Amino acid sequence: MDAIFKALNDPARRALLDSLRAKDGQSLSDLEEQLDMTRFGVMKHLKVLEDANLIVPRKVGRFKYHYLNAMPLQEVIDRWVEPLLARPAARAMADLKTELEKPMSKKPDFVMQTYIRCTQDALWDALTKPEGMANYHFMANRIELDGNRLVYHTPDDNIMLVCTQTDLTPKTRIESTFEPHWAGPDVEMDKSSFVYLLDPEGPLCKLTLEHYDIPAGQEGVADGWQRMLSGLKTWLETGQPAKFGNAA
Repeated sequence: MDAIFKALNDPARRALLDSLRAKDGQSLSDLEEQLDMTRFGVMKHLKVLEDANLIVPRKVGRFKYHYLNAMPLQEVIDRWVEPLLARPAARAMADLKTELEKPMSKKPDFVMQTYIRCTQDALWDALTKPEGMANYHFMANRIELDGNRLVYHTPDDNIMLVCTQTDLTPKTRIESTFEPHWAGPDVEMDKSSFVYLLDPEGPLCKLTLEHYDIPAGQEGVADGWQRMLSGLKTWLETGQPAKFGNAA
């Protein structure tokens, strides 16, 4: 937590985070144009933010792009802010809270990253075996595996999401399509794709999520990922179901 508060204790670094919140995946040159300082100065600030895990860099070709990582800030909120809110119905639903082994050839739309105190096997099972997923997904109460398709059902048993696993590197990398159905059975929504990257670091596992080709109108999926990632982290670390949905 000290690194997070240190990183936020500077107006230039807060300005960089605000810029990435408005437009994620910017290069050093993009960010340099927005601050009245040298290129080296911007690089130093980005390094502090990266060390605090508040941004995640991704290199595509000759360029490095920077992504806002909301997960550490969400953990601060969960620890210090949420207990003070005393919401009457508590949170009703869930959040799914590695270095690239097979880099994608294109730039992700957003990147999220968190550290979970668990084994690599436990994290892999949580991401691939449907029987445990309802413990941390913010909306689905039933998930079934149909071949290589994970089908997410809402509490009223409607299909909300289908994720088809297209490429797996055991215990390290999962690539899937992302096919929303929450608009209803008669509304066809465009697909996108995402990648999970698992990287063990001693007693922790680093989990990185990259989402690609998000269609216009589906930008809100980032909030869902944040809720799901938070639920996953809490469930794996405490053993207690954690469904971080919208407050009633």
